[in-house]
Amino acid sequence: MNRQKNRIVSFSAMLGTGLLAGMFLLMFGPRPVFAQDTETERVEVSIQALRDIIELPKPEERMPKWLLGKAEGLAIIPGVIKAAYGIGGEYGKGILMLRGDDGRWSDPCFIRIAGGSVGWQIGIQRADIVLVFKSRRSVENITQGKFTLGADASVTAGPMGRSAEASTDLELKAEIYSYSKSKGLFAGISIRGASLTIDEEANRAFYGREAVSAREILIRRDVKAPVVVRKLKDLLADYVRRP
Repeated sequence: MNRQKNRIVSFSAMLGTGLLAGMFLLMFGPRPVFAQDTETERVEVSIQALRDIIELPKPEERMPKWLLGKAEGLAIIPGVIKAAYGIGGEYGKGILMLRGDDGRWSDPCFIRIAGGSVGWQIGIQRADIVLVFKSRRSVENITQGKFTLGADASVTAGPMGRSAEASTDLELKAEIYSYSKSKGLFAGISIRGASLTIDEEANRAFYGREAVSAREILIRRDVKAPVVVRKLKDLLADYVRRP
């Protein structure tokens, strides 16, 4: 009996060690094969992630067009890695956009998401995440430094489907609504508590300037973006206009 118990404990420890090793390798080790090699590729992957979420086969699982039409900001973070064995963590890179007073979207500002959670959790997962911001203030606060989801602004799973407008939070009480498409095995972790920060290095590389701030990109809009950004803006405009 003791020998069998020891084997179970030993197997559990090996499993936990393997998961933790995988988690840290995915988060902090060599770039995985699906990582974006360039900032342009990160925008391309973000476009595909957004397309995958807004064009889900079942209409009842899609992000409502009316919600995106009311959004003040949008973050697209493809390939977020979530992993845990008791104590979990997550890491990913994406883009952030702000809607202007004229109704048009800004060029993308590059961001990172990182965080952790505590609890009896086990698993490894890769997820594409889209955050819809109701408040312009929340987006502007991200440009000023580290921004924590759930602490600096309330975040909840977004309503889905064509009937969502009649059956869910019509007053949009949360400041941020999240949507995701996941691959992998996981249970019990969320993005609440994760932090968003500006990826200054990526912004410099993408816009070809030694000094470019998030506010210049999102608010003042005095930068010139590569042509790939037009594909992203066209996708957003086309989705909202669809009957």
